[in-house]
Amino acid sequence: QVQLVESGGGLVQAGGSLRLSCVASGRIFSINDMGWYRQAPGKQRELVAHITTGGGTNYADSVKGRFAISRLRVNNDNTVYLQMNSLKPEDTAVYYCNRVPNLDDWGQGTQVTVSS
Repeated sequence: QVQLVESGGGLVQAGGSLRLSCVASGRIFSINDMGWYRQAPGKQRELVAHITTGGGTNYADSVKGRFAISRLRVNNDNTVYLQMNSLKPEDTAVYYCNRVPNLDDWGQGTQVTVSS
């Protein structure tokens, strides 16, 4: 059984920072790449940050240089973090974590709202 629980979102002014956390329970997350995805109103869900099992990272061009993904693995539990700096109004979305490529099951996500 797998479970994804995201937290850390909120309302922040442009230029501010937030740190998102995701507890991903299940061995499938321990042995695979993980990512942070986001879905803005009226848009498709997109992958914005990706971390490999070896710790390598990749970012969407829109967040490169501003976001940083990291992970902590303890047995079959993973905590995946997303440090978001220099936030922009266009970063407003619901943020989710999942395996890369994603599983069909998603958590509830965490809302990030950036005001101008």
